[in-house]
Formats: sequence, C-alpha cells, structure tokens
Amino acid sequence: METIDTTGTTIYKNLISAGKAILGIEFGSTRIKAALVAPDSTPLASGSYEWENTLKDGIWTYDLQDVWKGLQVCYADLVKNVQNTYGVIPSSYASMGFSAMMHGYIVFDKEDTLLTPFRTWRNNITGQACAELSKLFNFAIPQRWSIAHLYQSILENQDHVSRIDYLTTLAGYVHWKLTGERVLGIGDASGMFPINPETGDYDETMLAAFDRLVAHRQYPWKLRNILPRVLPAGTAAGTLSPAGAKLMDPSGVLEAGIPLCPPEGDAGTGMVATNSIRPNTGNVSAGTSVFAMIVLEKNLTKPHEEIDVVMTPDGKPVGMAHSNNGSSDFDAWISLFEQAVKALGIDVPISKLYETFTPLALQGNADAGDLLHISYLSGEHLTGFTEGRPLFVRTPDSTFSLENVIRSLLFSSLCALRVGLDVLTKEEHVRVKEIRGHGGFFKRGTTGQRIMAAATNTPVSLPATAGEGGAWGMALLAAYMVRDRKDQSLADFLDSLIRDSIGEPLQPDPRDVAGFEAYFNRYLQCLGIEREAVRALR
Repeated sequence: METIDTTGTTIYKNLISAGKAILGIEFGSTRIKAALVAPDSTPLASGSYEWENTLKDGIWTYDLQDVWKGLQVCYADLVKNVQNTYGVIPSSYASMGFSAMMHGYIVFDKEDTLLTPFRTWRNNITGQACAELSKLFNFAIPQRWSIAHLYQSILENQDHVSRIDYLTTLAGYVHWKLTGERVLGIGDASGMFPINPETGDYDETMLAAFDRLVAHRQYPWKLRNILPRVLPAGTAAGTLSPAGAKLMDPSGVLEAGIPLCPPEGDAGTGMVATNSIRPNTGNVSAGTSVFAMIVLEKNLTKPHEEIDVVMTPDGKPVGMAHSNNGSSDFDAWISLFEQAVKALGIDVPISKLYETFTPLALQGNADAGDLLHISYLSGEHLTGFTEGRPLFVRTPDSTFSLENVIRSLLFSSLCALRVGLDVLTKEEHVRVKEIRGHGGFFKRGTTGQRIMAAATNTPVSLPATAGEGGAWGMALLAAYMVRDRKDQSLADFLDSLIRDSIGEPLQPDPRDVAGFEAYFNRYLQCLGIEREAVRALR
C-alpha cells in the first residue's frame, strides 16, 4: 500500500475525491460508527449514530428498520464531517466493509421475510440447546451462538423453523442486503457454528451430526444450506449493488460497484485493531459487554463452558472469555448522577460527568471500601444467571464514598470476565504476556487501563485508537483486501501499518491487584460460588 503524506489536508482531499480512501462501519451495542482511513491506515474522518437494544417480550432485540436508519444517519454524519474537513463529498471508495455484534439469530424465509425478531447476543435463553449440542459435538456451544438459538427454537417447536431459508448474524445481514452475497468472515462465522481450523470452514462432522439429530423433524433444509458461506480475511466478498448504494445513501451520491471485504464480528475487528492475531497475543474489548481473546498456540485440553473457541479473521483458533455485562450498569449510574445535577438546575454534558467521575476510581480504597455491585443488566452465562438483576450491596461499616462507588462499578464490570480468564490461565495454562485493550472502557485517561491491569494481573497496553477500535479495525480489513502484496499475511500487513501505534504496557499496581482480589472474592461469595469450584455452579 502507498504511504500517504501527513503534512496537510490537500493530499487527503485528492485521495477522497479519487475514491481511494477506505471505509469501515461497525454496528456496536450502543453506537454505529464509521471510520474513513487512508491506505496507510491514517484516520481521515468518522461518523456515528447512537442506538440501543430493547427488551421485548423477554427478548433483547433491535428493530431491523433501526439498522437502516442508523446506517443512513451514521454515513450521512461521516459525509458531513468529510465535507467540513476536506471540502469534498465522497462518492466512492477503494474498498469497504461492515462488522457488527457477533452471534444472535436473524432468520428469513424464501421471500426474504424476517421470521422472528432479531435475537441478540444478550439473550441467555438457550440453556437446554447448549447442553445437548455441547455433548453432541464434544465442543462448548455458548448460549449466544446462532446454532444454539436455532436448536432451542427446534426444541420449543417454534413454527417458523420449517420456513427458514437463511440464518445469519447482524453483519452478515447488512452485507447481504448491500451486495446480495450470503457470506461471512470466518471470525463472525465461528460464533454461529464451530469452525474446523484445518479447513477454514464449518466442521463437517458436526454439521452432519446436527442434521442427523433433527432428521426426524423432516425440515426442508440442511444446516449448511441455510448458513452463510465462510470467507477468510483478504477475500473478495462482492460489490455494492445499486440498491445497496441507495439503501446506504438515499441522497444518491454514493456509487455502486465498490468492492466489499468479508463482513466480520466485533471480536475480529478488535483483534485487528489491537494487532492481536498472532499466537499468545491477547486483547480485551470492553464496552457494553466485555470479552478477552487469547490467540491459542495449541488446542485446549477439553471443552469449557466458560470459553468460546472462535477464530481470528485469518483463521487461527482463539480462546474467548465473554461476559454479557460490561459498562451498562456504570452507564446507568452516570445517568442517575446526571439527573441529580439537573435537579439542581445545572446543565452539564454527560460526557463531562464521565470525564469527571471515572478517574475518581483511582482515589478510592483498594478494595472499593467493602462495597459490592453485581452489574447484571442481562443474564450472565459465566456465573449461571439467565436474567439480569443489577444489585448494589454495602455493609453498615462500608466506606460509602463517591470514589468507592465508581471503583466498585468498574471492578464489578470485569469480575465475570475474570471467571473465564481463570479457566484459560489456571486450568489450561494459556500464556499471555500482555493484553491490549480497546473500547469505551479505555476512553478516559489511564483509569480503565489501570483497572484492567488489576483485574487480569497482566500488563495492559492501548493502541492509539483504543476508544474507537471496531470501525477502524474493519477499515483495516477492507484495506487488507486491496493490498498490493497479495502474498502478505494479515499479521505482517498489520505489523507494517500499526505495530508502532501500540502504547507501552502499563504494569499492574500491586495495591490495585490486591484490592481487586479482595473485591473478586467478595463478588464470588455474594453469588454463592466457591473460588475453587466456579465451574461447579451449574
């Protein structure tokens, strides 16, 4: 890839006008984000749209109409920012790509009619399916995975199942509607159904086992035929259709024919954005949910309910510890503080409250003053909860201060994650020398970095784009598809672009580590979990 001169905006203006910039868009849990980059990965502009899931009839969902409204507003915001900065309106790009929250359940019939509301990763409603499939495959199937949702629907005799023609994820859905291609990047696909790392495709033995399992129901489909085709990073995945261009940009300026890379999940874009795709590298994506991913140098010794085995975008196995509950309860408390400030007649932007309150966590007692939060807005599979029940507990002699409340909220958001990480590091002896963090948890100074280092007892480094990694990571995958050197691996490609953008790791503070350990033990005790028998909860 050519290196872009960073001395001014003229060259970027010409680059954008010539359609040589690269676009990545990610549908996150609370925000849809667009990132426009130069071929050398330099960020040029961004756009965004705030959205939120809703709980309808016991199901966490997003209305698919909001997907398109959000995409259009997000893209229009990007175009506006490009015009304001460079004085041009982009009409084409060298390449583009879409990513989104992994897992979940989006199914259509032969007329492309949605058969059920979108069931997101947040739903813990597939326990029976997971237990049966995990035993059948000898492979841990998490409740979030698409195959778990499908089989649970079968077990419950839901009448839509016989009419399924296509099952996909949110990223796969968006890509399909924009290009007509029913494909998925291998990372996102690995959160639908197990992947055989030797073939880079769905595991044939498991596919056949599933088809035999449901054969007596005489559905008109075989599993492989309703799943997206699996593609590795760097593969061409179709082009933007005229209808797709209009759907994305109703103004009509955006041109059809732009090449798209395989759609990916937010885990894959996190690995790319942090340059964590070589064996024994690891990263944590921390936001609405929080998950750690360690690229494995060898297979795990056995299946673990707490660990997803997924894939990097170029097809290497990853051990993932995924907690459904990250920052949502912290966000709810900040919103409460905002209401309190407004009740006093003071108008303070909520961003200012985050900037002011978050660093207070570093001033609290090491163990958060004997306070305790259980920040379960939704169910938490890592500790065996099917529904959310946020809880705040203190004793009469707890040190009840604002600093400790903030510290407790941040500690709590990482406790379920720690349960999963202990399985990887203590039972499977997976090595990781450094964790790279990205997501909203790391936006405000070094607070998030320091809290994460305490929770993992591991040095934590941040990429320059730590707060915005997903869309930028997707843009890097789109850039990889149109790279000049087709024989260049994804790892080498990322090294050439962003290796020097990773900051120095912050070492764990012994005081913080001891404080988190005390808090974590209190957390496990509150949930009735013996430290040595976390996995026996079920």
